[in-house]
Amino acid sequence: MSKTYFRFITALFVVISFCLSTFAQTHGFDLSNMDKSVNACDDFFEYANGNWVKNTAIPPSQSRWGNFNILAENNRDVLKKVLEETPRNAPAGSDAQMIGDFYRSCMNEAAIEKAGISPLRPFLKQIDSMKNIKDVQHQLAVMHTMGVPVLFGFGSGPDLKNSSLVIANAGQGGLSLPNKDYYTKDDDKSKETRAKFVEYMTTLFKLAGDKPDEAATNAKTVMEMQTRLAIASLAPVELRIPENRYNKIAFTDAAGITPDFSWDDYLAARGIAPLTEINLSQPKFFKEVNAMMKDVPVENWKTYMRFALLNSSAGALSKPFVDTSFDFFGKYLSGTKEQQPRWKRCVQSTDGALGEALGMEFVKVKFTPQMKARMDELISNLFAALQQRIQALPWMSDQTKPRALAKLTAIRRKIGYPDTLRGYKGLVVDDKSFVGNIYRSGQFQVKRNLDDINKPVDRTRWGMSPPTVNAYYNGVFNEIVFPAGILQPPFFNFEADDAINYGGIGGVIGHEISHGFDDQGSKFDADGNLKSWWTDDDRKKFEDRASCVADQFSKYEVQPGLFINGRLTLGENIGDFAGLTIAYTAYMKSLEGKPRPADLDGFTPEQRFFLGWAQVWAAKSTAEAERTQVLGDPHSAARWRVNGPMSNMPQFAKAWGCKTGDKMVRPDACLIW
Repeated sequence: MSKTYFRFITALFVVISFCLSTFAQTHGFDLSNMDKSVNACDDFFEYANGNWVKNTAIPPSQSRWGNFNILAENNRDVLKKVLEETPRNAPAGSDAQMIGDFYRSCMNEAAIEKAGISPLRPFLKQIDSMKNIKDVQHQLAVMHTMGVPVLFGFGSGPDLKNSSLVIANAGQGGLSLPNKDYYTKDDDKSKETRAKFVEYMTTLFKLAGDKPDEAATNAKTVMEMQTRLAIASLAPVELRIPENRYNKIAFTDAAGITPDFSWDDYLAARGIAPLTEINLSQPKFFKEVNAMMKDVPVENWKTYMRFALLNSSAGALSKPFVDTSFDFFGKYLSGTKEQQPRWKRCVQSTDGALGEALGMEFVKVKFTPQMKARMDELISNLFAALQQRIQALPWMSDQTKPRALAKLTAIRRKIGYPDTLRGYKGLVVDDKSFVGNIYRSGQFQVKRNLDDINKPVDRTRWGMSPPTVNAYYNGVFNEIVFPAGILQPPFFNFEADDAINYGGIGGVIGHEISHGFDDQGSKFDADGNLKSWWTDDDRKKFEDRASCVADQFSKYEVQPGLFINGRLTLGENIGDFAGLTIAYTAYMKSLEGKPRPADLDGFTPEQRFFLGWAQVWAAKSTAEAERTQVLGDPHSAARWRVNGPMSNMPQFAKAWGCKTGDKMVRPDACLIW
């Protein structure tokens, strides 16, 4: 949430975050975390994690704490050791030199404090020199080249209807609060948030040298401009619909939507060759951009761009800027009480700028060929399980089933780290200026992205660095990706029995595979094109079943009066439900022809499977972070990522002896995959 460093490139991949944990028990689940006074059939999350929740405090530097965070911290410790042991005399341009100098420049607080705002002075001067709307449009292009998010987003990405080709994309942007709803909702909390945002902007302007009255006026100007953009933007639920992100037109037709904005001049300023077509994602938004080009004074554009520059780079500047940014985005929006130690922020920043180089060092320490081979085997088992379930689906016709199976067969897998490294040739990193490294890294990433326009899609690319504790499905690549960072205990634990591993990493694999068949992914075919492969009747049956899941989660109350948005979280909830179902099927299949595994610590193998998933999700959040998650995150809170899918599963009810009428047995259970 905190915009501490430049956001160089808009993420093009739909990703899913998972919570991980380190388990004390040999078998992979921790008895001490459980609260056996709770009936497993009433609240399985509390049964599996109740004592952990009672006995665990959220660290003051975190807005959320759970097994995801614990594993991320462990991975960060590994990265810190790598960075601190990097030699200072490494060859110029080598990975070791770049990651070492980037980290050291970030850790050099004395130099950063001495520099203050001075690294931004040349760019602030450029903004102040604007005299007319043509200058404004040129400066917009300059700032985009720097990686500063202003007005709208522009970059390259696969054509959603021709996934083998990279095209230019332009989409809504220019907001500093998380999404449209923060600007448009009329409840008291939303109004308070907007007032706090104006206070934050005022302080930032004062730190940049504005007098108090001037700073307050400038903050109101930015708020007015961002509100106009927000009103014209799509809300998070609307952005989940792929068709709302696709509006490919002839490049010459873009002028008809924005006659007062010169796309030709914009491309020239950014060094982009002339285009024949462009995906202008949200025409309504760009019509508002065009209107603002006509009726917003140049002085207001100066104010808006100054704030964008200050806001995006505040975390890389001296302490007053860092603290101001943290106070709003960290304390107020997320409920975090104090900042993380500098070394942790610097490790994260290095990973963000040079993730491939740093990540390959992580792989050497934490990921073995044996782990990759075992993961590959588990993925194959999960594929076989979903194939079996598709073939047996009672609601899907014989016309659609072969297409679903064809898509499943075509899903590619990436495990651990990239097989093909892109490298960072041409990027200059030194140990003198952290802000300088941030700028150059941003420009490097932006240029590399733009260079892909009108080229074939390179399917070897990764959307995450190897140490990342995460995983994702990419619809246009039709691939599942598991960085080495997530392939650690408890999800992937060689010390655990198979039931735990199938409940952990098996659930992750199943989740990612089923993203290809959720409310968004199901609209893409085997080649990754936005093209229906359903019969109309089957599509309606699928959407009815998906609506069942959406309605189920919309009834979960996170805080008094604050409910999960079942439509926003639909894809992730389908992923959890289908992923667990697939993983359970795969686990049962793995037992065929073998002696039944013994009970461990009093739990059957079937029960251990569900404990494997549930204890992964031991987590708690600040009230502020919960609210922020509900308002914009497509993932449900941890409790319902356990109770939600399991309450639909007869396999769970059978394993734990749950009966009709128990809270973990839904009378109107959903069924999809």
